Amino acid sequence: MSIFSIYTGLIYNEFFSVPFELFSPSAFACRDAACRYLPQHPYFPVVYIMWSSSLFSLHVILFYRSEATTIGLIQVRDTYPFGVDPAWHGSRSELPFLNSLKMKMSILLGVAQMNLGIILSFFNALHFKNAVNVWFQFIPQMIFLNGLFGYLSLLIIVKWCTGSKADLYHVMIYMFLSPTDDLGENQLFANQKTVQLVLLLLSLIAVPWMLLPKPFILKAQHNRTHQGESYTALEGTEDSLQVEASHDPHGHEEFEFSEVFVHQLIHTIEFVLGAVSNTASYLRLWALSLAHSELSTVFYEKVLLLAWGYNNVIILIVGIIVFIFATVGVLLVMETLSAFLHALRLHWVEFQNKFYEGDGYKFAPFSFSLLGNEEE
Repeated sequence: MSIFSIYTGLIYNEFFSVPFELFSPSAFACRDAACRYLPQHPYFPVVYIMWSSSLFSLHVILFYRSEATTIGLIQVRDTYPFGVDPAWHGSRSELPFLNSLKMKMSILLGVAQMNLGIILSFFNALHFKNAVNVWFQFIPQMIFLNGLFGYLSLLIIVKWCTGSKADLYHVMIYMFLSPTDDLGENQLFANQKTVQLVLLLLSLIAVPWMLLPKPFILKAQHNRTHQGESYTALEGTEDSLQVEASHDPHGHEEFEFSEVFVHQLIHTIEFVLGAVSNTASYLRLWALSLAHSELSTVFYEKVLLLAWGYNNVIILIVGIIVFIFATVGVLLVMETLSAFLHALRLHWVEFQNKFYEGDGYKFAPFSFSLLGNEEE
């Protein structure tokens, strides 16, 4: 967790909400006199607070910084090589920009992890030599998830690489409502409408593909195994039948087609609805990152810099103490615990429901009181 926190800090190029130019100078520079009075240095809020003598001057400095970073800056160099350009920090468009960035990153991470969960179900099927689950569960699930949300992830990456102004909300909504309409300014690549129609058709086919064939195939396999066979043939397949029975979701050898069909129906509905709800659930990463970033900014600007602006040693010492305790107590303890619990929930629900079935034996905790009964 600590290593990944450092990694995300490098992605955002911030340390306690202070931007750093670690990898190269910012891609932006002053265009006119609007930002002439602001030094090109990441520590300029602290430098100017030492010169200021009142709270009013602090507000003026921060205000002009916001104006400068959105009006008086133009791109003069190549794109910042790693992470977020430090020039975004403190600008009026910082929050909309980071909101969009973090939301898209959350979707990409969520789709990647859900795909990993479905791939693990494939290895489960290989381990138990269950070809039915491979052809009628793994493959349609991969088609459905990636036909919709894998395609959304592709659009996000294409939009980042091309700098397009396309509205991805509009693209995904009208992919269902009006799939044959022209995309207009929301087109990101050639033949996009055709690709969307194919993906939508495949996603629609994947739903009955998951639902219908598996129960009928299981019924046919059961009938072929139990009807018209001699005792010797049954004895020869005893081990394989025991394996099938041990993984039977209903716990008995008697084949109930209605129960199997209802179970498959529930599983299909759960996956289809879960593909939407689970992807949306990963947006909690966006909310957590936004809350952490805003709390860091509040503690830095409204506690440390505010105390520094009074030019009073006692107030400064009190401000530093409050800043340290707020940072340790809120950001390093409460926020870390909150992020850990949310990440645990994503692994437990959104990730594990793609492959974990829980069809083994019931957990029996060790107990000394039961040892005598077992010996008897």
